[in-house]
Amino acid sequence: MEFHPVLWVYSLIQWFLDKLFSPTPPSPKAALGRPRIAIIGAGLTGVSSASHCVGHGFDVTIFEAGDEKSIGGIWSRVNNTSGLQIHSIMYRFHPSIRWADGYPDRQQIVSQIIQLWKRYGLQERTRFETRVTSVQQDRSGRWIINNDLSFGYFDGVVAAVGTCGDPKVPHMPNQEAFKGEIFHSSKLDGKTAAGKKVLIIGGGASAVEALEFVVHTNAASTTVLARSDKWIIPRNALVDMLLALNIFGQETIFSWIPETLLKKLFYRSLEDLAPTSGGLFTETPMVNSDIFRQIRNHNAEWLRGDIVGFSENGIRFRQRAKGVPKGGPGREIEVKGDMVIMATGYQRPSLSFLPSEVFEEPYHPPKWYLQVFPPRNVSICCNNCTYVNAIGTVGNYHIGIYTRLLLMFLVDPLARPQEYWMKRWIDMTSFLKSKAPTGAFDFFTYSELIYWFVFCIAINPFRWKWAPFVFFGIGSVLPKEIVRQEDQIRNGMGMTKRHHE
Repeated sequence: MEFHPVLWVYSLIQWFLDKLFSPTPPSPKAALGRPRIAIIGAGLTGVSSASHCVGHGFDVTIFEAGDEKSIGGIWSRVNNTSGLQIHSIMYRFHPSIRWADGYPDRQQIVSQIIQLWKRYGLQERTRFETRVTSVQQDRSGRWIINNDLSFGYFDGVVAAVGTCGDPKVPHMPNQEAFKGEIFHSSKLDGKTAAGKKVLIIGGGASAVEALEFVVHTNAASTTVLARSDKWIIPRNALVDMLLALNIFGQETIFSWIPETLLKKLFYRSLEDLAPTSGGLFTETPMVNSDIFRQIRNHNAEWLRGDIVGFSENGIRFRQRAKGVPKGGPGREIEVKGDMVIMATGYQRPSLSFLPSEVFEEPYHPPKWYLQVFPPRNVSICCNNCTYVNAIGTVGNYHIGIYTRLLLMFLVDPLARPQEYWMKRWIDMTSFLKSKAPTGAFDFFTYSELIYWFVFCIAINPFRWKWAPFVFFGIGSVLPKEIVRQEDQIRNGMGMTKRHHE
């Protein structure tokens, strides 16, 4: 095997991260304590959250609507040609993950999730084919899943249903007349586009997935039919990290700098494809370095406009000039093709199983405390399933931080935020981002997310002792012992103690 010094250094870094920050997996017969957490979803976030909980000695039950093949969530359902567009150093959803290369494919990602699930003994703590339809509290504040007491009682809930559910498969006018093949971008395994003219409907992340398939199967030509222009950024870890350093999480007076650099150095002769109306920090960009190469080599074409309907030999398309909004005037053309890939994305999974009061206006998702804790009930953490747009990553260390924040809130009454102050934080953030074209919580960057975490800990002195645990998973024993002493003082003063052991 050829020696790659960069990969060797990367492997060494991952080894150190694992040894420093991975919680110790419980022994097979370990008696885990409270708080007991219900994890809804066995995707990447659900498995990661559960492993953090049991690694720190807290009991969990994972509820998964599908069977064991569903472990990995959306990654268990996409094509084998799919893979990470961002570098895997930004996709370390658990400290023990060991990536073999910078841009792992779907099989490697699912394998890492399953290994994590087994490493922390979650097989016996997972209930498959159990769709959660309701989560309700009893009079003592304990959570009951599906009104079924056989599952037991839970002190906290982690909703980890993600943002990608079933594929969106819209029916378009005259679709039945098309003589070629039509597939959704997530259903391409076993298919081939060799020698075919491929039309990709959509211009987002699903279009990237379709493009990967087209590149792997040597299509004769590829035409992307996009309703709107999206920012496309290079598949480069350094560039992605630098863009995520915008701690303001919105367009600023300096946003023109990265936007101009992208146009001049990355888009170059294809600058016409760059958006004119939306700034870089308003919507999740596409991460792909291949599409421009395909366009420059005349293997692919990117058209802006609206779908009118299908024809026998392709798609009738109203092509719009740059700057003309969706549905605006344009020239109608027929784009011919043998295969149509519907890169129309996925439906967002519902959170309707949560109590109705957590959705009350104006504090509805994503306008929640730290974006994931509803002010009406801090024992709920909707980890990785309330965000809309972002620059950074959805599969990194923040999963563990959110989980440990929930554990801190449940274990330590003095660190637990009150509804009033949770709402004030939301109001403050909304005010600070009142000029953002997207709204305060519809877009954020990873550095802004880290700022939220630091603010959360710094604002309350009773949380300071938890800082190493929350940020790095280190030292949960000492804070818990301090909490016991605080409880003794509170009890001695005649204050109510909440059961958290």
